[in-house]
Amino acid sequence: MKINDGYTKIRTDETLRETICHGSEEYPFQYYMEDIWLFDFHCIDWHWHPEVEFVFIEKGTAEVLVGSGRYVLNAGTGIFINAQVIHRFESAESVIIPNIVFSPLLLSPEEGLLYRKYIQPVLDSSIECLIFSSGVPWQKDILNLLLSIFAVQDSRDICEIKTVELLLELWGILYENIRITGTLSEVRTSAHTQAQLQIMLQYIHKNYSHPISLDEIANTVMLSKNSVLNLFNKYLHTSPISYLVNYRLKHAAKLLVTTESKVSSIAQDTGFENIGYFCRRFKELFQVTPGEYRKLRKHTPKGEGAQ
Repeated sequence: MKINDGYTKIRTDETLRETICHGSEEYPFQYYMEDIWLFDFHCIDWHWHPEVEFVFIEKGTAEVLVGSGRYVLNAGTGIFINAQVIHRFESAESVIIPNIVFSPLLLSPEEGLLYRKYIQPVLDSSIECLIFSSGVPWQKDILNLLLSIFAVQDSRDICEIKTVELLLELWGILYENIRITGTLSEVRTSAHTQAQLQIMLQYIHKNYSHPISLDEIANTVMLSKNSVLNLFNKYLHTSPISYLVNYRLKHAAKLLVTTESKVSSIAQDTGFENIGYFCRRFKELFQVTPGEYRKLRKHTPKGEGAQ
């Protein structure tokens, strides 16, 4: 399978839910071979999906932000990301990450015994993610199973049934070796918290071209400014205003490449009232001026990232 295979941008809706379909309704499973470095801005940006995800670091070192945690994963390790958990991958170099995204319904229907006894408890737990290392026997077994699942995808001989067989074995090892913690009320609280975050992000995405204050962001979910600051720091590891500025800058970067508008016009259209401040912040993020970025990106082959 070709790396990235033309897929170099995460597409989400206003709540940061990924909009791509992983597999099909009758076979909700998808295998990806990706290089984080080839994505826009050398990162797989914030997103979530109702499916679970297993990732293996084949080459390089990835920084993974999952929910409220930040993890550095080296080659040979892996990670499980639970359903509906917001996450992001970053890289400072080429990082190859074969991965699978699938619906647990592939393993059992919701009304089935397997789903109720072994799948639902994991999905409803407080577990946001799990890191796998070859130094722990059961985690090494999971990593080896992941490699087997990847290998099966290149085979056309009963690929689907072999894949499900391996996934059931993998899930069985996962269930046997994790500690299910967190009550249903705690899980609901976490879901409510993420919903509040998504409402605030939606407000920023819709109104980024206009002046936005911290008070206005907080008012969308009826929280105090301190609560909003804590929420952003916990889940996105940044402040609301820094997120807003970076969101504006990324839109400005897109306009620099896709339009012939003047830099001053683009700055104004993306919510920057001061051209000097815009240029300074742009260079901090992309390491080049807006004008240099436009020249570089217009001469960069499609699919390659440029900062």
